Amino acid sequence: MDRPELPLAQLHAFVVLAEELHFGHAADRLGIAQPPLSQQIRRLEGKVGHALFSRTPGRVALTPAGRELLPAARRALDELAGGLAAARAVGSGRAGRIRLGFAASLALTILPELLSAYRERFPRVRIEIHEMTTAPQLAALRERRIDVGLLREPPDDEPELAFATVLREPFVAVLPAAHPLAAGRAVELARLAGSPFVLLPREHGPGLYDRIVGMCGDAGFVPEVAQHAVEWQTVCALVEAGLGVSVAPASIRRIRLKGVAFRRLAPDAGRRNGAAGADRTSGAADDGRTSVAVAWRVGDADPLVTGLLETLL
Repeated sequence: MDRPELPLAQLHAFVVLAEELHFGHAADRLGIAQPPLSQQIRRLEGKVGHALFSRTPGRVALTPAGRELLPAARRALDELAGGLAAARAVGSGRAGRIRLGFAASLALTILPELLSAYRERFPRVRIEIHEMTTAPQLAALRERRIDVGLLREPPDDEPELAFATVLREPFVAVLPAAHPLAAGRAVELARLAGSPFVLLPREHGPGLYDRIVGMCGDAGFVPEVAQHAVEWQTVCALVEAGLGVSVAPASIRRIRLKGVAFRRLAPDAGRRNGAAGADRTSGAADDGRTSVAVAWRVGDADPLVTGLLETLL
């Protein structure tokens, strides 16, 4: 069925007149004179092909055709008004949908606070969160499958993406509870030489993987990686099972496993590599710490993205 060409002014005039049933009152509501109102109604009746109002001295009434058109006219105007309001809300960043990627360990640190603060500021925005490690986040950003990412150790070779550091946290040693080094409060990284390591696969987070391996190199050894696991929860479980030790961001301590001990690293651990791996957005040194960054596409003017960045930074 062909869509009718009905000017909104005619449809609006029809609804107002149907509610007032008085040309003078309807004209006042519309802010026009009576002759233009009468012209609008006549044009609409011409498009319908039937009279919409019966006019007798002192009385205006809807015809059967007018009564039939009125509900559809009201719905059309209401839907248009709702659509305009929704478009304005989305255009201003007050409504819509934003897709956020995040590294799983950040659910133990900044993610809950970020989501709470953002929802408080923008209650009508729907947040889709996608748990993924760094490399998949970078790909998802480039391919526009997510809008913003929260990741560890951002790369310096992504010209399409922008990064800003939002958190730095120290590393800790992750040991089986029965490990001899678990008896102390701190661990010198060099003393883990010769122990099998459990780490995340490099392809999932090259920056973090290289950071940890580099810290070990600074301590005088190359770690023997015996097992890989994509999630830190799994890394801790494998350590608990006695399959190795690990070095992880300090937030991992919130994973409570009876057979795992978390011990801070000695202050000088990873000093040289820490300086090299400092926040690339500020140039500041960050000995023995891992950087968490927010990532987004360069030049992205989406107000939803801007709102999330303003909440976070």
